[in-house]
Amino acid sequence: MSAASCLLTEDQFLCSICLDVFTHPVTTPCGHNFCKACITDHWDVNVPANCPNCKKVFSTRPELQVNTFISEMAAQFRLSAQQKASSSSSEQQAAQPGEVPCDVCTGTKVKALKSCLVCLVSYCEAHLEPHLTTSGLKRHQLMDPVENLEARMCTKHDKLLELFCKTDQMCVCMLCTVLEHKNHEYVPLREEYEGKKAELGKTEAEVQQMIQKRRLKIQEIKHSVKLSEEQADREVLEGVLVFSALKESVERSQVELMDTIKEKQRKTQKEAEGFIKELEQEISELKKRSTEVELLSRSEDHLHLLQSFRTLNTAPPTKDWTGVRVSPPSYEGTVVRAVNQLEKKLSNQMKKLLELKRVQQSAVDVTLDPDTANPRLILSDDGKQVKDGDVEKNLPNNPERFNLCAVVLGKQSLSSGRFYYEVQVKGKTDWDLGVVRKSINRKGIISLSPQNGYWTIWLRNQNEYLACDDPSVRLSLESRPEKVGVFVDYEEGLVSFYDVGSAALIYSFTGCCFTEKLYPYFSPCNNNKGTNSAPLIISAVNHTE
Repeated sequence: MSAASCLLTEDQFLCSICLDVFTHPVTTPCGHNFCKACITDHWDVNVPANCPNCKKVFSTRPELQVNTFISEMAAQFRLSAQQKASSSSSEQQAAQPGEVPCDVCTGTKVKALKSCLVCLVSYCEAHLEPHLTTSGLKRHQLMDPVENLEARMCTKHDKLLELFCKTDQMCVCMLCTVLEHKNHEYVPLREEYEGKKAELGKTEAEVQQMIQKRRLKIQEIKHSVKLSEEQADREVLEGVLVFSALKESVERSQVELMDTIKEKQRKTQKEAEGFIKELEQEISELKKRSTEVELLSRSEDHLHLLQSFRTLNTAPPTKDWTGVRVSPPSYEGTVVRAVNQLEKKLSNQMKKLLELKRVQQSAVDVTLDPDTANPRLILSDDGKQVKDGDVEKNLPNNPERFNLCAVVLGKQSLSSGRFYYEVQVKGKTDWDLGVVRKSINRKGIISLSPQNGYWTIWLRNQNEYLACDDPSVRLSLESRPEKVGVFVDYEEGLVSFYDVGSAALIYSFTGCCFTEKLYPYFSPCNNNKGTNSAPLIISAVNHTE
């Protein structure tokens, strides 16, 4: 039997209906062989009964018996194929969790390579070979391996779900189309698959668009949070500055109050000490007179006693102390007056801070223009710092450059609106700051005045401050500024300078008439053998939005 089976081709053991190895093979009167279940199902649908191969019609449905010879041959062929497949699969690794195993493998289940929608079986590489080489099996529909292939069968008719009922929106088998879904609109699964796949592509694009929008919204929210954090940091910084200033004012007022009270006490004590000293002097004089009287009273010299009697018999001149009183000083209202003065100071301080905060809203990013810098000046790479380098560099003497004075202008200009920037002047003994009009003279000696297009203030010799107005104004400042704010209101004709640390107004040029572009003006002045070597630094403005 085994030798005989080896002489037969593989196609001779396949049912032409299911295209698989015969199961309970039967032979029709016309001599063709089929699986008993396959030909029975065929005749249930096709009336009268006929042969699927030669189309011979039988007047009466034949009675069929299993062909034992072909059945034995098919069984022998199936066993041989399984042994061959098992031998091949034993060399392969078993399917891992999550992978679809081969349904044919016995023993070790190898990972399936494909699933057959006709056989409803998943095959590994070895067991898939007949579907790739046998002409009948080649017509089977293969797909990537999936589990639960039984779910692809119609539960009512045990037939493959091949069609899609558009009327009921469900997958159906061939029998469903002539029974439960008769006269419904249906299409092949592939056609509906392509349509649904296109819809899924559109849905996927919409979902991706929604994802992108939400990602952008996340970025927007994160940006808002970042801005909020930056604003919170600025508010904290401003709050620290405000309350530090308030604390200093309170402490100064407390010291002033204590000094006032102590001064009153010192005056009272000084007055009392004067009275005591005077009284002690009178006591001393009286004691001296008492001693002299006592000695005279003991004298037996008649002439001496009589001659001295008039002088010693009367008390020495003294002050009438009857109405003299040392009254404790009155402190009534001292604390109240001190608190009122503190309130006024705090109010003034808050006004200063609010004013500075208002002008800081006009802050701009200012950088230095190297084309205008005097050859002695050294500018930082970021254009934020300038100092005198003592040595004159070899630079083109272009019209914009200051050739004699240690001056550099900012790149940014103002021809309308408002403009504010801050400059650190800490550690310097001399500097000039302000704004200038575009057409100023940049060659030779410069005369700083509004008439010549300069609105500036300066520091000389560490503590001599001057506003270069017409005429110049010597400035008396409570504290030495470490950072100066420069504010310009073009339409208002206003240029103001602020001590940023104390929020105090240093000086304002008012009633100015601007007709040209204005540029920031910086002069670190000469190095002075290192005593004025610190740079002018354009600082970031810590303002609140």
